[in-house]
Amino acid sequence: MTWAVIGGSGALPMAAAFAPAELPPNRFGEPAAGACRGVIAGRDVLYLPRHGRPRHLAPHLVNYRANLEALRAAGVRGVVGLNTVGGIGPSAATGAILVPDQLIDYTWGREHTFAEPDRLLHVDFAEPFDAALRRRLLDAAARAGLAAVDGGVYGATQGPRFETAAEIERMARDGCDLVGMTGMPEAALAREAELDYAMVSLVVNPAAGRAENPFDMAAIQATAADGMARIERLLLAFFEGLDGG
Repeated sequence: MTWAVIGGSGALPMAAAFAPAELPPNRFGEPAAGACRGVIAGRDVLYLPRHGRPRHLAPHLVNYRANLEALRAAGVRGVVGLNTVGGIGPSAATGAILVPDQLIDYTWGREHTFAEPDRLLHVDFAEPFDAALRRRLLDAAARAGLAAVDGGVYGATQGPRFETAAEIERMARDGCDLVGMTGMPEAALAREAELDYAMVSLVVNPAAGRAENPFDMAAIQATAADGMARIERLLLAFFEGLDGG
C-alpha cells in the first residue's frame, strides 16, 4: 500500500532526502509542484507540499482536486494531512499536536467536490476523518514519547488573511478548537476519492484575540520548526508500526 503525506506551511525535514516524483496533470489541472517519493520504515511514501515548492500557493488557490486525484492515480490509499494551525480551545496551546476528529467548513468559492453534471456524488461525512488511521497516529505518538491530543474540532477558514478576534469568538462558540485554512476541501475530497485520511495539526500560535503578546512571525516559525521535528518522529513511529498493506 502506498501512503501519502500532504505537507503544509511547516517543512518536513525527512522529505529533503526524498527523490523528486512526477505527478502529471489530470482532468482537474496541475497538482502542486515539488512532490517527492521516499521510503520510511520500508514503506513507499509520497510527499506532496500542498502549497507547492517553493511555497507560493495561498490556501484558497491550492488545487485540492488535482492534488487528491494525482495521489489516487499514483496508487495512494492512505493520506496523512499535516497542518499548522492557530489555537482556540484549552487543549490547543502553542506547540501542541492534535489529531482532530471533527471539522467545520467556513470556506467559500473553492472547488470542493469531484461531482460533475453527469456524476452525482453523495458521501457520508458525519465522521470526516478515518477512525482507524486516527488511532494509528495517536498510538504512534505514544510510542514516540510524544504528547498528542486525541480529538478536537478544526475550523477551516478561507484565508489568506488571518481571522478577526470576533470571528474567532464565533468559532469558539461553534465549538472549534483549532483554526486553519487548508483542511477543507481536502478532507472531503479524500472521502470522495475513497482514501483513508486523517490530519495531524500543529498549533503554532494562539488564534486572533487570544494572545497576550503581539503577533510574532519569528516565534511562529520557530514553533513550526520544532513541532515539525516532533511530527517527523510521530510519522516514523507510525510507518514502523504498520502491519499488512
